[in-house]
Amino acid sequence: QVQLVESGGGLVQPGGSLKLSCAASGTFSNIYYMGWYRQTPGNQRELVADISSAGETTYDKSVEGRFTISRDNAKNTVALQMTKLKPEDSSVYFCNAKGRQRSYSPTRDYWGQGTQVTVSS
Repeated sequence: QVQLVESGGGLVQPGGSLKLSCAASGTFSNIYYMGWYRQTPGNQRELVADISSAGETTYDKSVEGRFTISRDNAKNTVALQMTKLKPEDSSVYFCNAKGRQRSYSPTRDYWGQGTQVTVSS
């Protein structure tokens, strides 16, 4: 059974920092990408940042220069260091892994349960 467990959300003042962490447990043949999404007011999930197994990163323009994603392939963990937080960064953040459990399994998305980030004075 695959599980993604997030930690690190909370309340922070504008301009402050938070670090989100996520650990994927269970059996994986490959995890191609790990990343973070957040929920929009329309209940969609938008990509915040992701990182490939080779270390290539993608960021949403709104967080470039403020957020840094990192990954430990050996431990199947991903972290998101968020700095210079703004009220508009407030959302539920979801950890995501794109991978397969066996070499013959289809690649699919796995999701964490979500962690609330609130930026407010």
